[in-house]
Order: sequence, then structure tokens, then C-alpha cells
Amino acid sequence: MDAIVSSFPKSQEDDRATEKRKRPTQEEAEAAVRTLLLWAGDDPEREGLIETPQRVAKAYREMFSGYDMDPHEVLGRTFEEVAGYDDIVLVKDIAFHSHCEHHMVPIIGKAHVAYLPDGRVLGLSKIARVVDIFAQRLQTQESITAQIAGTINDALSPRGVAVMVEAEHMCMAMRGIRKQGSTTITTTFTGSFKNDPGEQARFISMIRSSGAA
Repeated sequence: MDAIVSSFPKSQEDDRATEKRKRPTQEEAEAAVRTLLLWAGDDPEREGLIETPQRVAKAYREMFSGYDMDPHEVLGRTFEEVAGYDDIVLVKDIAFHSHCEHHMVPIIGKAHVAYLPDGRVLGLSKIARVVDIFAQRLQTQESITAQIAGTINDALSPRGVAVMVEAEHMCMAMRGIRKQGSTTITTTFTGSFKNDPGEQARFISMIRSSGAA
């Protein structure tokens, strides 16, 4: 396949925001965890917790690794040699774990992502990687849905993008109203998916037709 490599430079606002934010050191992160353990009422020096600050800092580095990745770079390579294919490309049931930006507790769900090509296509694994990049940040479900759609739309300039995210929020299950099992669904449509109800219906039908919840 013929590939096109594009560069998507970060905005000046992104650069300024990075300059203003100085990432704490590993030691400072571990000290913050010890403070939280004390605040919760436990003893960070007891055997079971003595290494917890290091473990939490390491886990957070992994769970929030999306801040260190650029989704535009991931989508920078596209393919033109597609034998004239111009119908829906759908990657569904992309499982993800994120964290609510309000309470920093898990969001567990799956994303369904489709687009209508306009001469170019993406490697299928790239779509899943973009979902992971945005998921591995503090998020709201509405934001992650829009971010996935907007990034694919900017990188590929397709005839339309459709994204549906279905997720359970632990901030509802573990605290507050404590309703386990409730699912939130969000969608974003661009181009033909936004303007043509028939394309929206086809997208949803393809998701549901073979057992997606």
C-alpha cells in the first residue's frame, strides 16, 4: 500500500501549558500517596503499606501514560491503495479503562469507531491506539467520545466519522448513589454520519447486529 506520512504539530497553547506544568518527581508523588494513606486513617509504615507509595506511583505512570503520547502522530500514516473501497470501516468493541476527572475512579467501557473513507484509510490498530491514548488520561465520557472522533476526522479527512462509547462509571457504582451496572452511552457524528440519519442507523445496526451490548 502507498502510505502518506503527515505531521500534526502541537499548538502554541499546548506548548505554553506544558511549560507551566512541572511534573513532580517520583519522590514527591510517593510522598503524596503517603499523605493520602495517613488522611484515610491508616499507617503507611505498616508492613502491607510500606511499598504502596512506590506501587501507586508506578501504576499511575502506566494508567495515565496517554499524557505522554500524541494521537495525531499515531494517525500520521494513512494508505491510499484501497482498491476503490469507500464504504464503512468499523472497529467495534474496543475495550478501555479510563479514570473520571472528577473523582479519579475508574471508567470501564468499550468504544465503537467507524469512518467513511475518502480515498485514504487508517491501519486498524491505529484506531484502537487512539482510544487508549485518550482513555489513559483523566476524562469525562463526553470528552473522550468527541476527542476520538475529532482526531480521526482531522487526520484522515473522511466523508464522516461515527463514535459510540458505552461505559460504567465507578463514581456512580462505588460512591454517591451507588448504582452498580448502569451504563452511559455517548455518541459523536461528523460529516455524512451527522447529516444522513440512514448512515447513523447503519452504524448502530452494524454494532448491534452481532451481539455488542
